[in-house]
Amino acid sequence: MSSEPIDLLVIGDCNPDVLVLGDDLTPAFGQQEKLVTSMTLVVGGSASITAVAAARLGLRVALVAAIGDDAAGNFMLAELARAGVDTGGMAVRPRSPTGMTIALSRGDDRAILTAEGAIATLTPADVRADLLARARRVHVSSYFLVQRSLGPGLAALLATARAAGASTSLDTNWDPAGIWGADFFPEVLAQTDLLLPNEAEALRLARTTKLPEAITSLTAAGGAIAVKLGARGALYASRSQQYLATPPPLSPVDTTGAGDCFNAGLLAGLLQGLEPPAALALGCAVGAASTQAIGGTGGTCELAAALALARDVTVRPGLG
Repeated sequence: MSSEPIDLLVIGDCNPDVLVLGDDLTPAFGQQEKLVTSMTLVVGGSASITAVAAARLGLRVALVAAIGDDAAGNFMLAELARAGVDTGGMAVRPRSPTGMTIALSRGDDRAILTAEGAIATLTPADVRADLLARARRVHVSSYFLVQRSLGPGLAALLATARAAGASTSLDTNWDPAGIWGADFFPEVLAQTDLLLPNEAEALRLARTTKLPEAITSLTAAGGAIAVKLGARGALYASRSQQYLATPPPLSPVDTTGAGDCFNAGLLAGLLQGLEPPAALALGCAVGAASTQAIGGTGGTCELAAALALARDVTVRPGLG
């Protein structure tokens, strides 16, 4: 086992995306065949996309997720390794299929169908103690896909990471069950230094229709929050700081994984010692760049290019 530090340990989901692009993507039952613009097999899963984007930015990244011993799992392992992500901690389930997602993308919006497969079998026992001890930051993605198996011990796992000197972050993503934070979530949030929802997720997590109220509620445990606002940019808030970042207007080719790439950029900036406004701008730049190519990782960029893009992001104090 290596003893080198890990900049970012990502825990969560790993699955291929079958990405379907076109103007009319509504399936027609009755055995009707409809033609679409393109269909591509790409790296999918919020955790995997974040890991690949962070590695592209120059971070030392390891991923822990559960996959099956099958062609889909082998595809993901090969693509992750090619991107420079350490997959030595991956959990391979011989009796479970690798999760799969079909994403129907119209450029600025998506519909997503996911078969969980092995994704939902990930447990705290799958996260090796040496990986936690070596990590500078531990980031959990797609919490609601793994909450039944990972949730019961996740707060303790994050507490262990923090005790060892790591910072922690969490992107819940959408909750397919529509419960939004029952069971173990309050304890997990209490061990999270930075929460990374999009606007719709933040409102549902806080059970409010007003974003300022959601921010107040979700930072009550003492952590910070960065909320993704789509083409409008993103905001960062803690008890002492508030910033709103607005990227230059871009015409998206595909928004798949833009939020995950934003996560990678923001976390990379914080790990490199940038103050929150500069890290927020970097996150917006990496997220915006990702929309200019097909797939969650097709538009990932290296750090120099991301920093150049970040100069065109406007960051101002307050939440607008």
